[in-house]
Amino acid sequence: MDRPRFMVMTYPAQGHINPALQFAKRLASIGADVTFVLPLSAYRRMAKGSGSEPEPGTPYGSAITFAPYSVDGYDDGFKRGGDMKHYSSEVKRCGSQSITDLVVSGQNDGRPYCCFVYTLLLPWAGNSAAELGLPSVMLWIQPATVFDVYYLYFNGYADIIKENMSKRQSHTKTTLPGLSLEFDRRDLPSFMDAEDAYSFILPHFQEQFDMISKQNHQRSILVNTFDELEVEALRAVSDLTLIGIGPLIPSAFLDENDPSDKSFGCDIFHGSEGNKYIDWLNSKPKTTVVYVSFGSILDWSKQQMEEIAKGLLSYGRPFLWVVREKRDKVENDKDCDEDNDELVSCREELEKLGMIVPWCSQLEVLSNESIGCFVTHCGWNSTLESLASGVPMVAFPKWSDQGTNAKLIEEEWKIGVRVKPNEDEIVESEEIRRCLELVMGKENEELRRNGKKWKDLAKGAVKEGGSSDKNLKSFVAQMNHIS
Repeated sequence: MDRPRFMVMTYPAQGHINPALQFAKRLASIGADVTFVLPLSAYRRMAKGSGSEPEPGTPYGSAITFAPYSVDGYDDGFKRGGDMKHYSSEVKRCGSQSITDLVVSGQNDGRPYCCFVYTLLLPWAGNSAAELGLPSVMLWIQPATVFDVYYLYFNGYADIIKENMSKRQSHTKTTLPGLSLEFDRRDLPSFMDAEDAYSFILPHFQEQFDMISKQNHQRSILVNTFDELEVEALRAVSDLTLIGIGPLIPSAFLDENDPSDKSFGCDIFHGSEGNKYIDWLNSKPKTTVVYVSFGSILDWSKQQMEEIAKGLLSYGRPFLWVVREKRDKVENDKDCDEDNDELVSCREELEKLGMIVPWCSQLEVLSNESIGCFVTHCGWNSTLESLASGVPMVAFPKWSDQGTNAKLIEEEWKIGVRVKPNEDEIVESEEIRRCLELVMGKENEELRRNGKKWKDLAKGAVKEGGSSDKNLKSFVAQMNHIS
């Protein structure tokens, strides 16, 4: 029998590309051929960051072929402050044509695709594949719990959630069917809040979920989680099948089947900064270093950065803090202050205690024995990486799914604590120190035990015979049979 052939398309953002590429690698590892489709601008950044990627159209690891497509006027990428509506329209137009060309080419070559897999914010991609008779499945790159909340919001529970969001000063709890957790305003995806600066993204999610509801032939959703982590959430939506196939993390840090699979698909938008920070970490005793990183998009205000700095100095332990050198200003974003040349006023004092870097290989850092905790924005990729490394977290969420992830970290998985902002939504230095003492202190044995538990379960899920391994193999066999 011929090897099953999959097409995987991702939205051109790091948080989407990383898990999508790891998913493609997993498919390849169990005997599938994969065509990985993304805009040319994102592919160029991937190739530049890795320094060793193949030319478009040639196989990666013998089973993955990259198929970058040109987006008219945006082959150097989208610039913040540009016309997002026009950019999205061009991505849709050019991306749809790319899908058509690849499907037709595959049929003409006698190697048709059996399935099309796409990430968030690409509802049109699933429609394009369906119009060509190609079964499509969404790869959900956030936790299953967040999927459930969105699904319920768009299927009868919007008014209940909106009412909760409107009560800004209350502690009203919302209960949702199939989920035992109670959610207050800060626990729900921020896009559902009409006052959120990014609430305009919600209609894109609605389009995605409307499309799922119309797909009668395929009621499965692939989720970057694993059965043991979200037992309840994976079963909360009765009319859909949520399939845990994660964590989608490089093999070297999980099943170790491919020790060379470390960096590509992990921090793909940045070149190596050398290993100075690794040498520095290796010089520190076990579990003594605080790792601080807020992802590739998030920008804090100058005031918040000062509070983080003062909190780290007050706590007095060595730290590794990742701060991007160039932060694009977001128009009308009150939390983004780019007019200050200096990171913080106390930089010299900070650098005597810790290390500030513009980039690092996050999984290598998290797997270093010196790391005692991770101060994180709770993006799902970072959360999974910390779980899979067994590192307790100080949850410091800002937007999107991060508040829900923080709730899970603190209340469901009990592997961290969540910061409490003041009335102005600033997390003060005293609060940061309080959380660091809770997570790094001698009393944190429960967090350490839970860290080891989730690390072992994450690794077990992706190993041969593990839950995610079996789920993925079953899914591939099903799609190959359908085709």
